[in-house]
Amino acid sequence: MARSEENAVDPYAEDAFDTPPAGPVGVHRGKRSLARRLIPFLVVVIVAALAGLLVWGLYSGEAAKLRLPWRSDTVASQSAAAPSKTPAESPSASTSSASSSAPSTDASQSPEASSSSSTQEPPQQTVNKNAAVQVINGTRINRYAAGKAAILVRNGYTNVTASTPSGQVPSATVVWYQNETDLATAQDVAKTLGIANVRQAQQITSPVVVVLMS
Repeated sequence: MARSEENAVDPYAEDAFDTPPAGPVGVHRGKRSLARRLIPFLVVVIVAALAGLLVWGLYSGEAAKLRLPWRSDTVASQSAAAPSKTPAESPSASTSSASSSAPSTDASQSPEASSSSSTQEPPQQTVNKNAAVQVINGTRINRYAAGKAAILVRNGYTNVTASTPSGQVPSATVVWYQNETDLATAQDVAKTLGIANVRQAQQITSPVVVVLMS
């Protein structure tokens, strides 16, 4: 009777799950040590540090300086033996240095040359002894103008006339010239006759007019 009651209460036979081993098994693991729990964090920190170094090396150019084991010694030796070009050996540097050291021979580039070329010099004055020269006697001395005209003829002037004044006369002896081209002739006439006063007067009828007042 007791056996039948026991079977009624526990109809299943005992198996391995009814007598489990000592300690937790399956999902019921025991507490891990501190070192094992820190390993994943250390791995993450190391990987992040390596990735940061790699990015820094690529952007700064330091990664190209690293000597990797798989690089051939031939390439490394050739790069080490190749001479580096100095600024003096480069074509652009030599050209610029040559152009800066070479003296400039183009006179038109200098400000003095450009200003002198743009400013035209006046035509060279020449004495024209064939020009008409009129000698006017403003004094009361007879034949005074004729005597001065003879002096000019003896000095090579070929077109000299003597006359008396027909209008207003200046207050002092003067040699008038009509145009700028007659200036040299008027100066030569004044020098020949010993007259210091030479002036331009465009209203006169001859290229050079001598008015004797004394």
